[in-house]
Amino acid sequence: DGITEVCRIIHDAGGQVYVDGANLNALVGLAQPGVFGADVSHLNLHKTFCIPHGGGGPGVGPVAVRQHLAPFLPGDPLAPIGSQAVGPVSASKFGSAGILPISWAYIRLMGAQGVRLATEMAILNANYVARRLDAHFPVLYTGTHGFIAHECIIDLRGITKDFGVTVEDVAKRLMDHGFHAPTMSFPVSGTLMIEPTESETKAELDRFCDAMVAIRAEIDQIADGTIAAEDSPLRHAPHTVADLVGDWDRVYPRSHGTPSLSSSTGYHAPVSRIDAAFGDRNLMCTCAPLEAYADV
Repeated sequence: DGITEVCRIIHDAGGQVYVDGANLNALVGLAQPGVFGADVSHLNLHKTFCIPHGGGGPGVGPVAVRQHLAPFLPGDPLAPIGSQAVGPVSASKFGSAGILPISWAYIRLMGAQGVRLATEMAILNANYVARRLDAHFPVLYTGTHGFIAHECIIDLRGITKDFGVTVEDVAKRLMDHGFHAPTMSFPVSGTLMIEPTESETKAELDRFCDAMVAIRAEIDQIADGTIAAEDSPLRHAPHTVADLVGDWDRVYPRSHGTPSLSSSTGYHAPVSRIDAAFGDRNLMCTCAPLEAYADV
């Protein structure tokens, strides 16, 4: 809402506008980023156009600019050195030949109506999740009429402040329900960003929402004093097979360790929770020392 007016205000103040087009799940077939009024926008092919995301990439896609910024675009990697105002940023002029045909085939197979339907389903799925979870967790960034786009961002900051349950506790507990956790603390610290996309069935969305509602019930047990946060399944998640078949000295029943065992999606994490901050500060290199490569 209001993006064109925002661009106008920034331009009137002498600024430039960059539109982040990293994920167009809520725009394709419904909106025209070119008429928003921005000066620069990039379009990643991951997620929206059938390319996987994560593991460091692939971040492939076009960068579009208005005419006054065209001289500052990256140069041609095949042009003679020194012949361009701006040098190349990639050895490949048009991106990855292993990725682009996949997005091209996706668009050709889907057609204009198909990609629009995918956008509409992504928005519908996200709003369905938001409606189901709204009574249990605050949902951020709703529009004028109370709807969201393709991302459902739930806010755990109040829960963390009041009861000591962190976004990491919820993310790890989701593993016990058979889910890989959504994006944590982006774009807001202490939140979960849920992007169901157009791909998930209603049954899968309901399974996820049921897990989140069950997690909220465990938070409520901490809130009413039934169990302390440090003793709860949330703080001990995820539960491994070794946890569940070994000696059990926790205050909650062993059966509460992995709720997903009651369905066909049973999953056990191979390791329990690690101290991620300690690991980040104390790196352990498992590769051979540099001397081992001297004779290679």
